[in-house]
Amino acid sequence: MSAKHPIVEKILAYRGLKKLLSTYVEALPRLVRPDTGHVHTSFNQAVTATGRLSSSNPNLQNIPVRGEDGREIRRAFVPEEGEVFFAADYSQIELRIMAHLSQDPALIQAFNSGADIHAATAARIFHKDIGDVTKDERRKAKTANFGIIYGISAFGLAERMGVGRQEAKELIENYFKTYPGVQAYIDRSINVAREQGYVETSLGRRRYLPDINSRNAVNAPIQGTAADIMKIAMIRVDARMRAEGLRAKMLLQVHDELGFSVSPQELPRLRQLVIEEMERAFPMSVPLEADCGEGKNWLEAH
Repeated sequence: MSAKHPIVEKILAYRGLKKLLSTYVEALPRLVRPDTGHVHTSFNQAVTATGRLSSSNPNLQNIPVRGEDGREIRRAFVPEEGEVFFAADYSQIELRIMAHLSQDPALIQAFNSGADIHAATAARIFHKDIGDVTKDERRKAKTANFGIIYGISAFGLAERMGVGRQEAKELIENYFKTYPGVQAYIDRSINVAREQGYVETSLGRRRYLPDINSRNAVNAPIQGTAADIMKIAMIRVDARMRAEGLRAKMLLQVHDELGFSVSPQELPRLRQLVIEEMERAFPMSVPLEADCGEGKNWLEAH
């Protein structure tokens, strides 16, 4: 409704700021433990349907990552005194898993060539050279890449991209012509879920779907595989840190990202081992890639 009257956008902005205020700005200081001077969350191993860790009291998994005001909350998360905040996260892990599961040759080739996946998708959808792709076309392709693999409708895509429904419908059709393996994988996942009553991640973890809907049948193996890969990476990073006698601490796991407190002296070794273990956690048809950064707080590091 925001296009219909200027007050709607103001109400949404107010709600957004109110949530930041009550959920984080006012709540987090009250959760600091007097004996440690730290905020301590509880990570739950077996709560989410996808298999990801969840976090409670406080929930650090929903610290905002979009929007400038929301991102500022991350500035409050700092490392130990005299240390650096180091963060590493998987780049486009769910799209890479889709390439692996669907075995679509064009999608695999785009990742293996090291191309910008969204520009490569735009070039194929809009039938032009990758160098001629405009910013707007890349933006549309990015929205399509992340939306279409999760069964977004033409209406949903049109809303997200701010275009007409017909243009969104054509974009979806062109996407599946470009990556027919993705369409085949989606159809296959839905059929498997109907026949078996469950779907599996690449590592064989099952998710039972008593009330089968097509979105869950496609989502679960992708998000579940991403969750499994992250847990493997965390276990291996922890083992390497212990084996190499590092005093750095793994503080946070938020979706595809790990956060650490590390001394400046240990930082080069930690950076190398974290990236190595994250990128080789699970062999796929396309490479896993991890990006990293460091700073005085979580916002600066990422």
